[in-house]
Amino acid sequence: MSTDITRRRAIKALGLAGAAGLAGCTGTGDPETDTGGGDGTGTSGDGGSGGSDTVRAAFVYNSAVGDQGWSWAHEQGRKAVAEEYDWLESDYSEDVKPADAKPVFQQYVQDGYDIVFGNTFGYMDTMVSVAEDNPDTLFEHCSGYETRENMGRYFGRMYQARYMAGVAAGMLTEANTLGYVAALPIAEVVRGINAFTLGARSVNEDVTTKVRWTNTWYDPPKEKEAANALIDQGVDVMAQHQDSAAAVQAAAEAGIWATGYDAPMNEQGGDSYVTSPIWHWEQFYGPTLEAVHDGSWEPDFYFEGLNDGIVGLSDWGPEVPDDVKSAVEDTRSAIESGDTDVWADSEFADADDATLFQDMGSYVEGVEGTVPE
Repeated sequence: MSTDITRRRAIKALGLAGAAGLAGCTGTGDPETDTGGGDGTGTSGDGGSGGSDTVRAAFVYNSAVGDQGWSWAHEQGRKAVAEEYDWLESDYSEDVKPADAKPVFQQYVQDGYDIVFGNTFGYMDTMVSVAEDNPDTLFEHCSGYETRENMGRYFGRMYQARYMAGVAAGMLTEANTLGYVAALPIAEVVRGINAFTLGARSVNEDVTTKVRWTNTWYDPPKEKEAANALIDQGVDVMAQHQDSAAAVQAAAEAGIWATGYDAPMNEQGGDSYVTSPIWHWEQFYGPTLEAVHDGSWEPDFYFEGLNDGIVGLSDWGPEVPDDVKSAVEDTRSAIESGDTDVWADSEFADADDATLFQDMGSYVEGVEGTVPE
């Protein structure tokens, strides 16, 4: 452990400590990589157990990695970098609720890890506190807005992928009424609802979106109930911001189109499946860990999109028409080239990144109702 601590102090002395934080989830051990001793963690990587050339990285998730949702997506990123770098030793803890996160963070510090990633908004205040008490350890927080010398934060412009999914929805709907099963009324979720609606209205100005809030990230029965309530209101294309495929399943059972989130959901959506806005977290984790390895890490705010590969769409469902696919691909090219700005025709046209990221609290035209307080 002494070599790891010395190495972290050297990084800090160079002024390269950082901070980051967004939202997180937890997961279960992968039988191919889990070598833990029954403590809810899994360790993988070919980098060995120590030495100044080894980076030890811990990932803390707020939900199980097998849920095919938010934590599952982060775990795919961890697996990718663990396989890529022979100097990396990685470990993860899943299903760690925000109230229980502090001892998990502290244990990774005590065990000599170089950097700890937390993947849920609810970890933010706790991570700030632990980072303050442990200046020789680096931290990154997903979806939050706090940084410090040794703590950075990260997210991605998922709204770009949401907009593309909205283009598909706007072309597929016959009722001109879309449904959206939404988790919590925070800026991240409102941003997705707005982008989806703007994408749909860019190809069909008569479209409106109905929203049902579950007030939870993960509760499949409640998510399905919300989806069915929207179906009863006449929506014929479903979208979601949840950690399960329950809304997609409800749509499939009702025979209407559906877009998922976080993971490909072809199996659950069947012939009614459109696509899913998905994450490629390795696009952030890889360069970040390389920076820790070469001593160039800084506590910045990562907020990239399609051009960086951090967000995208899953494969298309089996029945999606070719003209829809083509229109969405054209939209993607226009966003990547800068010819299309997701927010250009909305009240957020002149908003800066800080506003888009943490202050979006109202709906754009086309979304019914108001954001709950």
